[in-house]
Amino acid sequence: MIGRILTVGGYTLVSRLTGFLRDVMLAAIIGAGPVADAFFVAFRLPNHFRAIFAEGAFNAAFIPAYARVRTQGGPQAAKLFSDRIFTLLLATQIVLLALALIFTPQAIDLLAPGFSKEPQQFTLAVSLTRITFPYLLLITLVTLWSGILNALNRFSAAAAAPILLNVAMMVTLAMTAFFPSAGHAAAWGVLVSGVLQAVLVGAATWRAGVMTSFRALAWDEDVRRFFKALVPATVGSAGTQLALFADTIIASFLTAGALSALYYADRIDQLPIGVIGIAVGTVLVPEMTRRVSSGDHEGARSAQNRAIEFALLLAIPCVIAFLVVPDLIMKALFMRGAFAAEDAHASALTLVAYTIGLVPFVLIRSVVAPFLARGDTLTPVKAALTGTAVNIACKIALMGSLSQVGLALATSIGAWINFVMVLWLAARAGLIASDATLKSSLIKLGIAGVVFLIFLVIASPAVTYLLSSLSRFRYESELLVLVVLGGAVYGALIAGLFGRRWLSLMRDRAQNAPAAPLAAFEGTSAPAAGPDEI
Repeated sequence: MIGRILTVGGYTLVSRLTGFLRDVMLAAIIGAGPVADAFFVAFRLPNHFRAIFAEGAFNAAFIPAYARVRTQGGPQAAKLFSDRIFTLLLATQIVLLALALIFTPQAIDLLAPGFSKEPQQFTLAVSLTRITFPYLLLITLVTLWSGILNALNRFSAAAAAPILLNVAMMVTLAMTAFFPSAGHAAAWGVLVSGVLQAVLVGAATWRAGVMTSFRALAWDEDVRRFFKALVPATVGSAGTQLALFADTIIASFLTAGALSALYYADRIDQLPIGVIGIAVGTVLVPEMTRRVSSGDHEGARSAQNRAIEFALLLAIPCVIAFLVVPDLIMKALFMRGAFAAEDAHASALTLVAYTIGLVPFVLIRSVVAPFLARGDTLTPVKAALTGTAVNIACKIALMGSLSQVGLALATSIGAWINFVMVLWLAARAGLIASDATLKSSLIKLGIAGVVFLIFLVIASPAVTYLLSSLSRFRYESELLVLVVLGGAVYGALIAGLFGRRWLSLMRDRAQNAPAAPLAAFEGTSAPAAGPDEI
């Protein structure tokens, strides 16, 4: 299991790195002004619906359902099930696309009412949204095919697909001179990437022999069970997206650049969430579904504990770095071209607020996994909606005094509420229980985190002083030195606390017995085995 997490995480890391390069180009070419705000609204609208109808709700209901049907009924039953879902999904997305293109002005009025005071910005946002929205239909098909591949332990194509979004946008941004505006260039990059992603993942699905096709709809037991899980999952995803809608709506009334500050801060915050949290959840849900379906409940709980350990191990240095040197991160990564020092500072403050909720964001998929593995999407929704309600209430309370920082802080507060509730509900239902290895690892990770925090607090001003004479690439150099030194220090701490061979042993254990206790964390040996099938 850990090996598959590393595969997904590795591709996601490449995606985030290319996404960083994309955002550097966005910051330099578009900056953080009215055109940038209009594009980010156009980019967010299809992504809100994507999160509701595609990745969020759909994955939560489809992957466990497909894995269960294939385990219990065989490949033909799974093919019939996926074909029916494909037919229904494509039909509904075509209708949604038609409505969106017709009522785009009304959608922008709802999503960013503050734009109505700036007719040119409003018109631009409408134009860009009509370019980006077809991306939703394409990426919905990508999500379906990715779910099928993930259920078959084939993660590479789906994990690599988002890289194409970044590459396509960078190409079109480099050709800005051929478009009416930089916003148009970025928007067309989004649409082109949807086509490329559909081709990549669709080809992988076809090669695996599980490509979907049109099938007459039938309300059989498998479809009914899928929709029974999909409806509450959709409600939960809609609740989460409602909070993001609130961000966009409120930020459209704030000073110019607030939406952009939220975007750039969120992009940095999403690096560990995507590389760690989402990668772990992507692998853990089908892993637990198979074990629960075969009656191996102890193995499922052990897999969950190992996933939590691994996620925290990688997330802790990110949390500390985002809290200690956020200004340096923003200046080094984005402060060039149209992105000024005040934009970097606003984004840095927003990053700190987002980071307060980074731990629950990274761990939530691991904690929700036992519910999803059993087809229970309703219970996590109760927690998600509660967190969303608190989130929105805090946004309204904090927007006046803290501007976009208050919106990010409210998001973190809601994330903690959601996480604690899911944890409590899982413990009450007996679906999560920490073993001795997890308890020991949490103590060691806490020690490593405290020592790393002390190191970074001392090292940051020292590095700044030593490199203060540089006239060019000063901030980039400071960040690079801290990353190298910090990585060495944290790696030494982990090796010292968990055993010098912890990484190689973790890999061996992942290849041999994914759900067994991770002996590598205790410095013991594990037998080797062949590589995982990806």
